Amino acid sequence: MKVLVTGGAGYIGSHTAKALAGAGHEPVVFDNLSTGHKWAVKWGPMIEADLADSAAIRNALDNHGIEAVIHFAACAYVGESMQKPGKYFQNNVAGTLSLLEAMHGAGVKKIVFSSSCATYGVPESLPISEDHPTHPVNPYGESKLMVEKMLRWYGEIHGLKWISLRYFNAAGADPDGGIGEVHVPETHLIPLAIEAALDRSKPLSVFGTDYPTPDGSAIRDYIHVADLASAHLLALDSMDRINNQVFNLGTGDGVSVHEIVKRVSELAGKPVEPVFDQRRIGDPPVLVADPGKARRILGWDPFYSDIDACLKTALDWHLNNG
Repeated sequence: MKVLVTGGAGYIGSHTAKALAGAGHEPVVFDNLSTGHKWAVKWGPMIEADLADSAAIRNALDNHGIEAVIHFAACAYVGESMQKPGKYFQNNVAGTLSLLEAMHGAGVKKIVFSSSCATYGVPESLPISEDHPTHPVNPYGESKLMVEKMLRWYGEIHGLKWISLRYFNAAGADPDGGIGEVHVPETHLIPLAIEAALDRSKPLSVFGTDYPTPDGSAIRDYIHVADLASAHLLALDSMDRINNQVFNLGTGDGVSVHEIVKRVSELAGKPVEPVFDQRRIGDPPVLVADPGKARRILGWDPFYSDIDACLKTALDWHLNNG
């Protein structure tokens, strides 16, 4: 199958492109390189263009004989979304509308969407299942939920087959060492903790030490990026029998910020001495997935997502590509 991978030069997109190629599919990356990296595109052609360019999307679909789309392209900084909501609705929502219209015009009927646990907002119960109420607390989460609603209506009206995958915290790097996590600016805890261990000039900020958790720090559900990639592949391959559904992608196990810092220090053999700061607005104390639906229906079985596997592959990537 020829698959258009929007945002395929980014962190999760590039790992998914590798998984697609390994399964015999042909990934065609569509990316404006605003946050992605050309060096991460290794398993098929790349089209450097923006989702705002409807003609470029349509040309990509037609010229490459695209049969399905995996849609990662989005702005994804929660904090920035609280400062620049227009940017998030323009890029994430209007950009997806351009994509859906181009797909409809080209007769491409399958899409796997990269969504987020940010659609849930502050959890009312744990672990979080797919039927949990969706009340986003930032424009980023709202934009992802708006796209899910668009998918539903395109499905009902135009026969689009879609699957939405709500990630929890992506972590780790390609076990083969070929690609890894590089954001500018970097906002994710694990790479920041690794940077702090390897370079004392880069202190790690920890936001909030008074949460109602066992050690006072926030708890999150970390899922290895290779396992996220495998879930996209399963969703794509299952779409003829399973579609128009939402799935959580997580492990069901939570790890605290303090525990991450401790384990990174142990793996790196160098202490991480965090700088403690106030809680960030909108950060829930605990976010942990109920991944049972993806396991039952998609047959998804995370292989790498023990937290130590996430940390070790991430550390190896940083050591070899620092």
